Amino acid sequence: MAAIGTEKKIRVLLAEDHTLVRQGFRRILEDDPKVSVVGEARTGLEAIEQCKTLKPEVVVMDLSMPDLGGLEATAEILKADPEVKILILSMYSNEAYIRKAFELGAKGYMLKNAIELDLNRAVKALAEGEAYFSPAISHIVLESMKTGSFRESAQEPYDRLTLREKEVLQLIAQGKSNKEIAVLLNISVNTVAVHRARLMETLGLHRTAELVLYAVRKGLVQAE
Repeated sequence: MAAIGTEKKIRVLLAEDHTLVRQGFRRILEDDPKVSVVGEARTGLEAIEQCKTLKPEVVVMDLSMPDLGGLEATAEILKADPEVKILILSMYSNEAYIRKAFELGAKGYMLKNAIELDLNRAVKALAEGEAYFSPAISHIVLESMKTGSFRESAQEPYDRLTLREKEVLQLIAQGKSNKEIAVLLNISVNTVAVHRARLMETLGLHRTAELVLYAVRKGLVQAE
């Protein structure tokens, strides 16, 4: 029998690469007695691994992170466990990012300038099976639904890329050289070159500039 006055807390994983920002999010969340932050991730890959071991109910996922962005991490997490609820955080209200987040299975999208007021509300909404948008996002979503642009898209060449190829694509889009990518991923420069060639073949692209533009359009990185 549970002790009087105790209740199950919502298990949350924080994925954000900036330490001070992440600590701020944690303080906001843990001010609510119904929420427990069970882990923190600095990269998309860390978020994927921690979800496997920590089994959070809600993942608060920054859209833009090193090695693998929030959208890519979201896809991999939900592939492994479709029950996890993902709340995307971003500085941007770009419709392409919002649409892609929901196509991948995220249940919430929140602008960072609304964090202090709405973060706990969003986490609790997702934990209860509801969707959540920042007020500034709601209008974009409603208009997009009216025009049908939120319809689920057919499979495209991007969906055939391996996780490693997606990592390489994101790093290329971040301006990394083959040598830098090799060091970051602990693989050989030749292997990076092979992944780059396969990316171009699968996506039907021919130059690095086209890969970068493709990644921006897919919402994998954010244009400055």
